[in-house]
Amino acid sequence: MRAVVLSQPGGPENLVLSTLPLPRPRAGWVRIAVRAFGLNRSELHTRLGLSQGVTFPRVLGIEAVGVIDELAEGESDGGLDVGQQVATLLGGMGRVFDGGYAEYVVVPRQQVIPFRSSLPWPVLGAVPETLQTAHGSLGIGLDLQPGQTPLIRGGASALGLAATTLAKDRGAVVWATTRQPERAAALRAHGADRVFVDDGRVARAVRAVAPGGVDAALELVGTPTLPDTLRATRVHGTVCFTGMLSNQWTVDEFYPIDYLPRGVRLTAYAGGAGDLPAPLLQGWLDRLAAGELPIGPLHPYTLADLPRAHADLEHNRVFGKVVGVIDPADLAFTGQ
Repeated sequence: MRAVVLSQPGGPENLVLSTLPLPRPRAGWVRIAVRAFGLNRSELHTRLGLSQGVTFPRVLGIEAVGVIDELAEGESDGGLDVGQQVATLLGGMGRVFDGGYAEYVVVPRQQVIPFRSSLPWPVLGAVPETLQTAHGSLGIGLDLQPGQTPLIRGGASALGLAATTLAKDRGAVVWATTRQPERAAALRAHGADRVFVDDGRVARAVRAVAPGGVDAALELVGTPTLPDTLRATRVHGTVCFTGMLSNQWTVDEFYPIDYLPRGVRLTAYAGGAGDLPAPLLQGWLDRLAAGELPIGPLHPYTLADLPRAHADLEHNRVFGKVVGVIDPADLAFTGQ
């Protein structure tokens, strides 16, 4: 099979299209014929050597969609059959074992989520990890309630757009940020009620509108903006740290009493396939197919073009979701 292999951390040129033996599923695992996969900042961090517990060479990719191609010998239960459309994500993909940047991937059965959809594969590939993270961040991380006002810091990212849509579904009044003013209209089209152009001091702009601060905030940019996001949040409000668009993971010389505003709660979210129930995924896909949700801009790349995809992702050259596809014919789909 063809797969994109990272031999060692470094630049995009270290991602090399290679031919590997077709993997076979062992007991408790399944093989998926990959059709598409989302690209994520997590994989960028791994390529740069920032992820822990990764050995090389490694096929990256923390998610994929496709069809069940082979079950382990003697296994045929749990509702998974050959030909079934499925999504898979996280659980060590692309780090502990080879991931989705390939024509086939072998994963544990417990991280396989079945679905049925006639949507194009680039759309399907864009959904699983983004939906899981947005859903978990708003629910587990923030416990967002109807009528509350969350601030989504990094709202123009693919995750930010999904979080905006989900927050509106929860009855929230969504405020979002973007560093690029030309993207404000797209944020509003996804449901943002107010958009702030991020100059690094969003708290001041937020409190000019809401002197007490927002009820909750979803931090997707990372540690450079976290202190300002905390200052934008009201007493007894919650900030959930989920994303690291800045590629900066840690806070140097963290002194909690000085760093955290009085009464503001800070939490974090990182989940897995278990945080994406099959009914949630199926319902989201059905709403996309019915035109009830915006698909948003998609940027598909073939396996051979993944070095360019990584460079575009790293340097924020595209707006929307970057997706890898196996069939070059899928390059024609760019969302709506």
